[in-house]
Amino acid sequence: MKDSHSEITICPMTEADLDEILAIENDSFPLPWNRDHFLDELKSAHAFPQVALDPEDMVMGYICPRLLFDEGHILNVAVNRAFRGRGVGRLMVERVLRDCREGGADTVSLEVRPSNLAAISLYRQLGFVETGRRRNYYENGEDALLMEYTFDNDEVDNAV
Repeated sequence: MKDSHSEITICPMTEADLDEILAIENDSFPLPWNRDHFLDELKSAHAFPQVALDPEDMVMGYICPRLLFDEGHILNVAVNRAFRGRGVGRLMVERVLRDCREGGADTVSLEVRPSNLAAISLYRQLGFVETGRRRNYYENGEDALLMEYTFDNDEVDNAV
């Protein structure tokens, strides 16, 4: 999928992308996933990890969603620091919402650090609402906000 306003391509993640993904992961998170985590996502029947590529096929970001029955879940998402603030994260989340809806999802959920104000703002702009909190979820004891996007059946064709 090429976004009409940019040269960003969203496509399935491959094993060949993992070195770039791991560099972004290690730069983005205090307790990063390792190669095996991503390989598990690539092998899972319920996962459909994706990458955002620039015109030279450099990985700008990645997202690891799953779809099980009528529920989508975003497990991991990050954007290369050099490309943050350019709409890469938005494009990836919008694509996942579209893919989940087409796959029969009624909802898509995720966890996010309360301190990640940029991500929370993006998710709220896209229609996610806070539904709860997981206490001491992260390695540093920080809680996780639970957020959920619910598809409105009357507006499915207009959603993302």
